[in-house]
Amino acid sequence: MSRSRNPSGLSGLIVIDKELGWTSHDVVAKLRGMLRERRIGHAGTLDPQASGLLLVGVGPATRLLRYLQGSFKTYEGRIQFGSTTSTLDAAGEITASFDMSGLDPDAVRARASEMLGDSLQIPPMVSALKVDGKRLHELARQGIEIDREARPITIESFDLTPTDDELVWEFSVRCSSGTYVRSIAGDLGTALGGGAHLCALRRTRNDRFSIDDAVTLEELAQRLNQGMPASELVMPPAQMLASLPAVSIDEAQCIIVGNGAALPARAGCEEGMLLRILDPLGDLLGVYQCKGELLRADVVLPRTSSV
Repeated sequence: MSRSRNPSGLSGLIVIDKELGWTSHDVVAKLRGMLRERRIGHAGTLDPQASGLLLVGVGPATRLLRYLQGSFKTYEGRIQFGSTTSTLDAAGEITASFDMSGLDPDAVRARASEMLGDSLQIPPMVSALKVDGKRLHELARQGIEIDREARPITIESFDLTPTDDELVWEFSVRCSSGTYVRSIAGDLGTALGGGAHLCALRRTRNDRFSIDDAVTLEELAQRLNQGMPASELVMPPAQMLASLPAVSIDEAQCIIVGNGAALPARAGCEEGMLLRILDPLGDLLGVYQCKGELLRADVVLPRTSSV
């Protein structure tokens, strides 16, 4: 007898508020046990030293996480000026100290403003990025540093507020996917003639998903223990990708989509446009892409309902 790839019958998204100390993989592993579902993944890794919003796909909808990867993200936290660390955050060892007393607030905001827009950023050695099949943080632990290719990033906003400690500033930054906020903090410290590192970081938004919509693992466990069906805790795939335009189809076309076959393009479709394909009940059957005069399957999901 073959083992079902979707034993729980769940498919969709859970917006998690990750706690400090947990890796993104820890969250996935915990949810596999809680939901009795092996097929679980996440979009946008959060370091153990960072808390906040983590998008987790469950069941077949895990395949849809790719459409959430490139979203702009918002982070809040604190920057410690006057010292740099080996990891660019408070978890590392101090590598240099600087006298940055009397930090000018106008200068801080001016240097931050200069960082807005498009630029190239070199990923830090202590990161989960893979180079030649090896994660950079694994090499860093061995004392190995390698050349890293700079990657394009965009910083849309970078707002800073002083605290009672003149060397600690709170910040909010909205940036493109793949941006290392630790590097932003370090670069700001350098631009001010010294150094800096992150002392706190929390992701509060991923495109249209907000931390206000998230639940902690503890809250999720409590709701399950209180008898709430797991299906009520998982956002349906159609809602998960609500930012994509939708095309509703009839039953005859549902069969076509189920086989992964092409559909005629709709009026107003532009080349390369991604569309949600919905059945008569509004459930997501897949994501199609406009190519010429046809809509071609990008991802097709197993159907969970019928009229």
